[in-house]
Amino acid sequence: MKTLIIAEKPDMGRNIAAAIEPKAKNYRSYLEGEQYIITWAIGHLIGLAEPEAYDSKYKKWNINDLPIIPEEFKLVPNARTLDQLKVIGELAKRSDLLVNSCDAGREGQHIFSLIQRHLKLSQPVKRLWISDLTPETIRKGFQELKDGSEYENLTKAAKARSEADWLIGMNGSRAFTTKHNVLLSVGRVQTPVLALIYDRQKTIEAFSSLKFFEVEGHFTQNEVVYKGMWQGERMTDGAKAEALAAKVKGKPARIASYEVKETKEYPNKLYDLTLLQREANGKYAFSAKKTLDLAQALYEKHKVISYPRTNSNYVTEQNIPEMHKTLSALQGTTYDEWVKGANRNLVHKGNKFICNPAKVEDHHAILPTNRKASGLSTDEAKLYDLIVRRFLSQFYPAAEYKVHTVITEVEGENFKTTVKELLSLGWKVIYGDQKKDKKPAKGKGKEEDEEEEIEVNEPFSLDSNAGVLCSDAVVKEKDTQPPKHYTEGTLLKAMESAGKQIEDEELRDAMKDSGLGTPATRAATIERLKNVGYVEMQGKKIAITQKGRTAIELIRGAGVELLTSPEMTGQWERRLNEIARGTAADSQFMANVKRFASMIVDKVRVQSRADRTSFEGETPSLRGGAKGRNAAGSGKAAEKPVPRKRSGEEGSTAAVKPVRSRQNSAGSAADTGPKIIGACPRPGCGGMIFMGRKGYGCSHYKEGCKFVIWKESYGRTLTDAQVKALIEKGKTGKLKLTAEDGTPLEGKLVLKSSDTGQLGIE
Repeated sequence: MKTLIIAEKPDMGRNIAAAIEPKAKNYRSYLEGEQYIITWAIGHLIGLAEPEAYDSKYKKWNINDLPIIPEEFKLVPNARTLDQLKVIGELAKRSDLLVNSCDAGREGQHIFSLIQRHLKLSQPVKRLWISDLTPETIRKGFQELKDGSEYENLTKAAKARSEADWLIGMNGSRAFTTKHNVLLSVGRVQTPVLALIYDRQKTIEAFSSLKFFEVEGHFTQNEVVYKGMWQGERMTDGAKAEALAAKVKGKPARIASYEVKETKEYPNKLYDLTLLQREANGKYAFSAKKTLDLAQALYEKHKVISYPRTNSNYVTEQNIPEMHKTLSALQGTTYDEWVKGANRNLVHKGNKFICNPAKVEDHHAILPTNRKASGLSTDEAKLYDLIVRRFLSQFYPAAEYKVHTVITEVEGENFKTTVKELLSLGWKVIYGDQKKDKKPAKGKGKEEDEEEEIEVNEPFSLDSNAGVLCSDAVVKEKDTQPPKHYTEGTLLKAMESAGKQIEDEELRDAMKDSGLGTPATRAATIERLKNVGYVEMQGKKIAITQKGRTAIELIRGAGVELLTSPEMTGQWERRLNEIARGTAADSQFMANVKRFASMIVDKVRVQSRADRTSFEGETPSLRGGAKGRNAAGSGKAAEKPVPRKRSGEEGSTAAVKPVRSRQNSAGSAADTGPKIIGACPRPGCGGMIFMGRKGYGCSHYKEGCKFVIWKESYGRTLTDAQVKALIEKGKTGKLKLTAEDGTPLEGKLVLKSSDTGQLGIE
């Protein structure tokens, strides 16, 4: 009997085989050597069953059938990857030991556990837990395999997370959808994240800008010229500001106080996934999903970085020698100059800025590996560069500055100057070729940033006993600023701290356990909000659509505002982390979730139905210019669409208003008009059929034309070409279809009614 290794993805399986069974024979869906058989999942091969698996009545969405709370959750194979699941089952019969080599995290643990449960695999299990895919690390990992039982609590946490999401998603989505006749997606994590965006938008809309005035004094002492901001209550009277400027202009002044302090700026922390996503969004406008996909490719395909789905910014003592090896491996690359300037003595076990084992749980910070990068795409190279520079900066000393704080008094008025004089660039030499990012002073409001420090590279010095002249005084008109719209980068930061505005890094570290979602799932949550039509991107900014606004207002209006609470969801995430550590019971957590799912249904059942038009409307431009697209019902929903007869959309064109195609150019969107498919086949109509949000409707819908072909018909998502064939020829070619009773069949779709667009099967 051989040992069966189950990896999470094919690339990972092949990497493992190359390291421990280099002569293994390739059978396409697995590799087999003398000692090991190596196969893989393809992501999730198994999922939780749909409600109809428990009772056929759940095929129809009916609020009176809720809540749906299974006694025991059923597992179902993913139909698209069924063949691979069968391969694993057959290979397991030839094995007396399993090695779980799925990604070393909660989701990887879950993927293996589902396969094990569904196939009823009873062999003993060992766990491979590694942080990069270089051959050395893989071989070392196999020498140090852990017993599978050590990860039992992590399995419990993963199972609880999955089932909790099912209970809240299924019951919440079905309750709100059937009550309000519009497909509304509700989720344990996505809903509080949407609430963050909603609340920020409402704050911005309610913000009333206040005009205020600042007086900037220009001073000279011998050859030295400097500026200072007037110190006093904020002035809202322009005349007073002008009078103050006139009072001091051209007058002699004195230095009332002058302090000089030496300060150091240490390198920024190593990346965890969320920090990497935030910075890649700020610097390159990468979405969170794009950054995760690129990082996964750098890890899995190119093997040039360590495991990216980490929430730690630190390393353990074991990683220090690896970091030194990687530094050596970067010699002779484009980073050679910085490698030569690196001080290896700065990266050691005693440096708590880098090495802090107490803050490393599943995985250490993202590091480059000792493999030389080659064949990277442009975007992969950009992300790799961020990671390598952050890594190299740890081998450089702090940047050193002298901070001069000056209070200059003229005519009894005080002006403050802060000058930051560079003494030594230190680690910042690595970023010398990049534009400097402006960062607001810590703890200051946006409109107070003018009391900023001036950074200079040349020596600065004043004589506190010598006279000064106020050579000029300038009045600056300002407006108080509202909070900024979320970008994906700033939303990730808010998710990490469950919406709390936490500037203190230590406190934010402490909040990581109770953030919204995990580093591995946050990108998917943001994508989900886009896909269900709750938010849309306007350049880098996230705009909430009318559908998104109404969803939050209905959820809060139903009295289940806890569902929108980032804090409560953050506490749930903390409890899941405690389950993973064995300090909390999964049974208690699930009992609370079930109670909450029942409460949601009870509250929604007695809610008044919302007007359908409350979900529709243009998304206002965040730039104050042209309107965004109509977002009602755009995108796909979490669950199957509501059956047409339940949705109230039969014969209605409400869901087929034009969706304008958007061309993204330099971050801006342009409306290019709805996509026309052909002429309306209704006799005497004269309208044109265009692609809408959920179907293909007629441009004369306002004149009463009821013709509509739904995109989702007979188990297929229709293409433009198939719809064109229906309206022009009356039928499609032969297709694989699903009858109304769920029976799979082959046939042609035919246009049964040219008045309504009703389809049938031939």
